[in-house]
Amino acid sequence: MKDRKDSIVCCGFYCCDSLGCSGMIADTATVVPQIVIPSGPLARSKKKSIRLERPIHTFSIVARDSDTGEMGVAVQSHWFSVGSDVPWAEAGVGAVATQSFVDPSYGPRGLDLMRSGKTASEALKELIAADPREAVRQVAMVDVEGRVAVHTGKRCIECAGDKTGKGYSVQANLMLNNKVPAAMAKAFEETQGDLAERMLVTLEAAQDVGGDIRGKQSAAMIVVKSKSSGKPWMDRVIDLRVDDHSEPIKELRRLLNLARAYSHMNMGDAAMEKKDFSKAMEEYCAAMRGAGDNVEIAFWSAFALATNGKVDEALPSFKKVFMADKNWVKVLKRLPKAGLISDDDAGHNLLQRILKGAG
Repeated sequence: MKDRKDSIVCCGFYCCDSLGCSGMIADTATVVPQIVIPSGPLARSKKKSIRLERPIHTFSIVARDSDTGEMGVAVQSHWFSVGSDVPWAEAGVGAVATQSFVDPSYGPRGLDLMRSGKTASEALKELIAADPREAVRQVAMVDVEGRVAVHTGKRCIECAGDKTGKGYSVQANLMLNNKVPAAMAKAFEETQGDLAERMLVTLEAAQDVGGDIRGKQSAAMIVVKSKSSGKPWMDRVIDLRVDDHSEPIKELRRLLNLARAYSHMNMGDAAMEKKDFSKAMEEYCAAMRGAGDNVEIAFWSAFALATNGKVDEALPSFKKVFMADKNWVKVLKRLPKAGLISDDDAGHNLLQRILKGAG
């Protein structure tokens, strides 16, 4: 690579429009994408330019769950904050992974096209046709019907490839070996569970056979609902990022487990509103099991029980929380002023009963 004509080195990268290729030749440094830098013969030619782009080489999956209609994308890379650029998803529309020498605009533009009624294949084909640098792109899309499309440019850095199946596409570049796409596809097809679980196991399978040749640094996952509510903040089932970690996939697993615990707590609250105490206890117990030593979930689960007449059931959890951190006693005492406990005799009696029973 060092002898290629008309290529230059800047900040550890070379990228030559005249060749239509890109690559990494030295240790990375912070670069601003799309900078034009003339040098040597190129400075005297108006026909050639050098453009630097983010080298987010990685492995990822886009997929749709045929049972729930949920759609998602999951990714891991040896690059800081891969979740900032690669994964895109929108409820009722689809999901996109844009990587290699990444053009992040493939994400929002791909979603725009699918939202307008185009299939994943039609959307990707249109964007690729308009991109003079498609040879260094790797992009995958899945639409609301589970149709998938993927493009691996011929100048993506080896080992690069992709594999598609019913409702999913896996893709990878700059891998240690050529085993990654097949291992990912096998894992996704054979794993039971919801979409988030299946995608995470798919990432684990990629890493198990070698993964990114450079190592590990960041990971991300997004899962959205099958239909849009018109409220995007309510339509994301999972939205997790690990921006910098020595074991990003393992950390993503920990965060997913914690996200599930909070989801159980929310479902417990919903059951409480319906006065379904049995269901609420079931959900709160599941939340606390999944949260491990996270006392936040234990406190609010206990609080929901106590304020719905289940003080005796709540006291063991309050005691655990107060023993772990006395500041939660102060939190509890501040709740009447915030209106979360009635500021009257009944509320004060409840507060004292909790403090006496769990203090």
